[in-house]
Order: sequence, then C-alpha cells, then structure tokens
Amino acid sequence: MSIASATLKGPRRQSKDARRARIASGVVLFTFVATHLINHALGLISLAAMESGRWLFLAIWRNPVGTALLLGAVLVHVALAAWSIYLRRQLRMPPWEATQVLLGVSIPILLVDHVVGTRIASQFYGFEDSYTALVLVFWVLKPEIGIAQSILLLVAWVHGCMGIHYWLRMQPWYARIRMVLYTFVVLLPVLALLGFSQAGRFVATLAANPMWVRETFIDAQAPNVMAAAALQHTGDSIEWVLGALLAITLVARTLRQIVERGSLIRITYPGAQVVSVPIGFSILEASRQERIPHASVCGGRGRCSTCRVRVLAGAGPLPAPGTTEARVLARLNSPPDVRLACQLRPVHDLSVMPLVPPSIEPAGSLASPGIMAGREREVCVMFADLRGFTKIAEKRLPYDVVFLLNRYFEAVGGAIESAGGIPNQFIGDGVMALFGVESGPELGARQAIAAARAMHRAMAELSADLHEVLPAPLRLGIGIHCGPTVVGHMGRGLATYLTAVGDTVNTASRLQEQTKEFACELVISDRVAERAGLDPGGFRHEEISVRNRAEPIEVWVIEDVETMPLDNQMTTTGEA
Repeated sequence: MSIASATLKGPRRQSKDARRARIASGVVLFTFVATHLINHALGLISLAAMESGRWLFLAIWRNPVGTALLLGAVLVHVALAAWSIYLRRQLRMPPWEATQVLLGVSIPILLVDHVVGTRIASQFYGFEDSYTALVLVFWVLKPEIGIAQSILLLVAWVHGCMGIHYWLRMQPWYARIRMVLYTFVVLLPVLALLGFSQAGRFVATLAANPMWVRETFIDAQAPNVMAAAALQHTGDSIEWVLGALLAITLVARTLRQIVERGSLIRITYPGAQVVSVPIGFSILEASRQERIPHASVCGGRGRCSTCRVRVLAGAGPLPAPGTTEARVLARLNSPPDVRLACQLRPVHDLSVMPLVPPSIEPAGSLASPGIMAGREREVCVMFADLRGFTKIAEKRLPYDVVFLLNRYFEAVGGAIESAGGIPNQFIGDGVMALFGVESGPELGARQAIAAARAMHRAMAELSADLHEVLPAPLRLGIGIHCGPTVVGHMGRGLATYLTAVGDTVNTASRLQEQTKEFACELVISDRVAERAGLDPGGFRHEEISVRNRAEPIEVWVIEDVETMPLDNQMTTTGEA
C-alpha cells in the first residue's frame, strides 16, 4: 500500500460519529458544570439553600445512571481531545481555538484533586462532602484550595461556553438568542462566586467556635490521616496517567510527522505562493503552517463552509469528499471544483484559491460559492446621486456636512434594504446598490423600482425634518440598468465587500447622469422594464449613447417616480 493510500485510509480524520460523540459528551459536561454553578449561586439565599440544592444535584449525578453518564462523558471527551491533538499536522491555530485547547488540556489536571477529595472520598471512605464541610475547608482552613477550585469552575465554564458558541454560531436562529445566552453566560458564574463568598463569610463566623468545627468534621466523617494519604496517592496516580496520555499523544504525533516528511506535495496559492507539506495535511493546515490568512469559523471541524477553496489545477485526482464535506457542499450547491480546505487532504500537487476573505463575518460566509469567488450573473444595478449637494455643503461646518450625509445614507440605505436590495457603496453623496443577486433579475428589477420610489419618499420625509436648515428640498437622480455583471466580494482586509463590476455597472452610472440631462428623477433601461414586467408606455422613451459603449441603449425617462405603477400592478414575468 502506498503512503498516499495509507494516509487516506488510516485513522487520520475524525468521523462523523466521533464529532457527534465530542459534542454529546461536551453537552453533558457543560450541563454538569452549569448545575454546579447554580447550586453555588443558592448561597446568596443561605447555606441551608445550598444544602437543599445539593440534594437535587446529587440525585441527578450520583445515581448509577448519572454517574455512568458523567464518567463516560469525561473519558470520551478526554480521549477525543487526545485524538484531536494527534491528528493535527501543526499546532498553529487562531487565538480563540488555541485558548479553547489550552483550557481543555488544563481542566483534567485541575479537576483531579476536586474529584478525589469529594467523589472518591465519598464513595470509598464515607466522606459526607456537604457544602458546610467544603466551604469550611475552602474558605476558612485552606483558602488556597478554594481559589484553585474557583479557577477550575471558571476555566471549565469558559471552555464549555466557547465550545457551545462555535458549535451553534452557524445556526440561523442562534443570532436571535445570542444576547440572552451571553447574559446567562456572564451572570451565572458571577452569581455562583457571590453565593460561595456569602456562604464562606457565614461559615467563617461559625468557625470562630472550635467545637463547631470539630463537630462539623465528625458529622462529615472526614477521612483520617491514612485515608487522606491514600487519597493523595490516588490523585497523584491519576495526574501521572493524564500526563502520560498527553506525552504519548505528542510523541506519537512527532513520530508520524517524521515518517510523513519523506512524501511532500506542493500547494500553490494565489500570487504564486507555494507551500510544501507532507501528504496527509489538509489545505487549511497548510495555510496555517505558512501563516497564509485563511477563513475558518468552526476551526477546521467541517461544521461551516468558510474555509472552502476552488481547485484550479491538480497533478492527479482528488480524494472524494467524505460524508461531512459532501453534506456541506450539497447545501451550498457547490460546483465540483469547490472543496472544504479543512477536509481536503490532497495526495498530488495542486493549485487552489480561497473563496472567503479571512475578515468576513460568519453570516456573510454563508453566501453561495459563486458570489464569494466572483461569478457572472444577471443583476440590476442602481446608482443614485443627491442633486445640488455641493452647494448645500459649501457654506456649512464639516460636522454639519457629516451629519447631513449620515442622515441621507441612513434614509436611502434603509429604503434599499427594505425593498430587498444591497446598498454596497457610498461614494461622496452617491449610492450604488445591487438587486436580484440571489433572487434573479426579474424580482431584482421589481425591487429596484420599488426601492427608487421608497428612496424619493424617504428624501421627502428627510427634507421635511430638516426644512429649517435646508435651502430647498433634497432631490435624487436615479439610474437603473439590468444585465450581466461579475458579482463577488472584492477589496482587501476590512475593506472587502460585495460588489459588481462590468459594463452593466458603468451603464447604470451613466443612466443616473442622464437624469440631469432629462431633468427627471429616474431613468431605467428598456431591459429593466422588460425584466420587471412593466409596461412603461405612458412614459417618455429615448435612445441614448453611453460613453464607452458601442451601441446605443433604449431608456425610459420618468419625471416623477410616484407615477410609476405599484408592484402589484406589474405583470410578474417568471415569478410565482
């Protein structure tokens, strides 16, 4: 068997079942920590409330089913974490992912003493780990342990919250409840620490009586010296096992890397940047190794599509998509040359082009691959210009000009968005907008005409609001054209945005300029009227020449946008 086939067929990629097991075990552990924090927060009421809550907590987690579920979740989560570290071809990762990994590695080590001192001591030595006894130890007798346990709870909580967030953040409903969850995430540990502090101060007053302290330890059946030594030995042994597991994982990973160095492939990125990596590396891992910016919202787990690339050329066939990758690509209706960088592990040299800008927000990354990479499609393009703004602005202070422009952009931008368009460029006092990017040119043309009417109404309302400072009402000139364009996210860094380029864009800009020549509010091309199913027979029809365009274009001149027919008066060409 060749190295390439061994790499693909061996246990190199976590299966769908493994990912589900990681999520399921994480949810169990997160629930355990949440119930623990809720129990702590009851200390704000009283120590007795904490003890009552502890009864319910133990009823859930210290029965045979709850114990097996919790222990199984710990073992599965730790084993899968070690397997995940082994699978990594390199350890460079985004800061959020590195933080989550470091927190996850530290939790088992921090957890050992607490588990041994409570669960194991209770199971094998009859220790009654009541809140009264534990608060006495953690707050009064050994506060350094209390600090360590508080840190443990916070670390486990933050790690779990990060995991839940990056699991759910791509769900469409998550954005609607995110702030509610954020409030819960912040408030619960704060209440837990306050509850523990309140109980600690109360126990400290009781601990002033040495007899109470002695009776508390007798009632709790605290382990004697020999039992305490045995528990300490048990804790040390568990820590050695965890350390050995981590060491074995890192050694095995290093040995695998040594074996793989003999089989390198070359991955070429845009700009002729070439990366040489061993067979078995994913495209995303190659990008991270060479510090090439590459979007990856889910951290390379195949849960999103932000890392996707277009394969431009290859020296051989590509491995077929796995179940996870195939499902994501099918959801996006991706062409055959688009693959997930975190899942594609090539065995031959190839050239790729990342499709999602590294700075894009998760919601924007859900756009279709064609839009992200740039594809030709027919859309409606609108240009709008604020008439006479130079004269309005020249006698005003800079702050007043900025205020007026922002009110203007807010008004026209809101009108465009409410009609279903995308306001993508604000240049000076001009606006460019796209319609029908996803829905098609027919609906896009109807939306653009509706937006033009809404924009003029918004200008009338804004003029009425600012009539005391405006010499005359604000007026717009709008041009709309429909045709083939190249649509995609363009720009660099934070200046990357969805836009369109091509003759259609230039023509729409020229039509907007024609509104000055015709002294009208709107000029639309004949193609816009056709796509919208509009009969503009009652309007002025002209044939004009457009700069940098060989053939003339037929347009319709609308002096008053309010005279345009309403959307329900148009015939719906191609629309249900």
